[in-house]
Amino acid sequence: MRRADRLFQIIQILRRSTRPVTADMLAEELEVSRRSVYRDMADLIGQRVPIRGEAGLGYVLDRDFDMPPLMLTPDEIEAAVLGAQWVAERGDPVLAAAARDLIAKIAAAVPERLRPFIAEPTIGAPPNNRPAPDGLDIAKARLWIRSGRKIRIRYRNQEAQDSERTIWAVIIGYAETVRLLAAWCELRQDFRHFRTDRIVAAEFLDERHGCRLSDLRHRWKRHVETERDVRLS
Repeated sequence: MRRADRLFQIIQILRRSTRPVTADMLAEELEVSRRSVYRDMADLIGQRVPIRGEAGLGYVLDRDFDMPPLMLTPDEIEAAVLGAQWVAERGDPVLAAAARDLIAKIAAAVPERLRPFIAEPTIGAPPNNRPAPDGLDIAKARLWIRSGRKIRIRYRNQEAQDSERTIWAVIIGYAETVRLLAAWCELRQDFRHFRTDRIVAAEFLDERHGCRLSDLRHRWKRHVETERDVRLS
């Protein structure tokens, strides 16, 4: 890798990281020595790239750094197309249409020499049977997740028993044949995962639950980790 390309790649690594990146981590990903990393970091900082940190502690890129992104690499193009193909096959109608539009936009944006990586990719998402029909509007559920509003559902479990729930939706999971709605359930006072095909009815309420999405999602992740630890113990 040319040194100029390596400097840009360092910026990309720092951009995508949510925590300080150490010189060892950079050296491993870039396949260079730590000494090369230290020299590159000094060069970038000398060029007034807003990087904070130091050797041994890790480096962080200022989130306000506004250098335009580089042209996509062939691997990045195929990764984006693979993800979009998967969503086009398995996503709800709104997301599926957005995935197809994304592929078209990428094809229009990249140079001619890179378009074969879209038209003739070396990888692809396998065709899949359509997921079971959803019992609620998934696109609207995504809006309610972002706005922090409650949803009232009538849910039918595997024993065909119905229950009324008011939930604080956290995230929608896309499995191979079903979709799952992870949410805080007011009835159970705990997190639950609802199969969307078992939701018999849904009412989208204007009432807000008052919990920041980031906090709610953090609590849900801890719940999932705890459940996993219990199963493994």
